[in-house]
Amino acid sequence: MRIISGKYKSIYIPNNKSIKARPTTSTAKEALFNILENRVLISKLDILDLFSGTGSIAYEFISRGAQSVVCVDRQINSVKFINLNAKKLSINASDI
Repeated sequence: MRIISGKYKSIYIPNNKSIKARPTTSTAKEALFNILENRVLISKLDILDLFSGTGSIAYEFISRGAQSVVCVDRQINSVKFINLNAKKLSINASDI
């Protein structure tokens, strides 16, 4: 899983096999964010990422300057994985 753009551009986050979710592909993320960036100013948004899985979308929003991202997932492995990678990227815990 790779962060496509922004502050953390090109950082690769290895996938965790214990998470029962598939990370969003780079192509799909790129298409989604091309649409969003043409319609809204991401730096002004507070994001709610339901069914976060690997946190791929959340990291992309934070990288692109979103005010905050709240991740929700019922798998404890996903929550731990997201928190671990946020810490590795030095993302403030209150931002994600």
